[in-house]
Amino acid sequence: MSALVIGLGNPGPEYEATRHNIGQMVAQEIARRSGVALSSNRKVNARAAQVRIGGIGPAGVSATVATPSSYMNVSGGPVSALAKYLSVEPTAVVVVHDELDIPFGTIKLKRGGGSGGHNGLKDITKALGTPDYVRVRVGIGRPPGRMEAAAFVLKPFGATERKEVPMLISDGADAVEAIVIDGLEAAQLRFHTK
Repeated sequence: MSALVIGLGNPGPEYEATRHNIGQMVAQEIARRSGVALSSNRKVNARAAQVRIGGIGPAGVSATVATPSSYMNVSGGPVSALAKYLSVEPTAVVVVHDELDIPFGTIKLKRGGGSGGHNGLKDITKALGTPDYVRVRVGIGRPPGRMEAAAFVLKPFGATERKEVPMLISDGADAVEAIVIDGLEAAQLRFHTK
């Protein structure tokens, strides 16, 4: 069964380096590892590419990696359209997203569950008709002081964090690859015991 990997974020250069776009950054890294770039597909309102996860040959698995071209809060339409277009079941959809409730630099994996106030996930669950897809939750930590969560996620990473962001993106891509190749439980064992 082919996987559909979705990296969440907002479109446009003003959002590229923000915490909310870490999912998009992971998707781009997965494409880069396969030597391809995401290209625009207007039919499904997303940028997508066919990738080979885990290398070329029998060990490699074919997957589609994509980022919706819509804003984060209305990601459901593109995700649902892609899943239908590729005949991918919701259970084979892997969504990579920013997570406030996990410390910065940490990655947690799970299937299903609520949206935890994440409007992108809420919209995807509604559009797919089920919460039963896999989530790669990339920890961005809580906002400092009294800063609103909505303002915090739309800000670029701080100077100290920026040094660690490339490693966080790489870990996120590794987690997706582990899910696609070895399955969710094996990937959880590997990433939750770090």
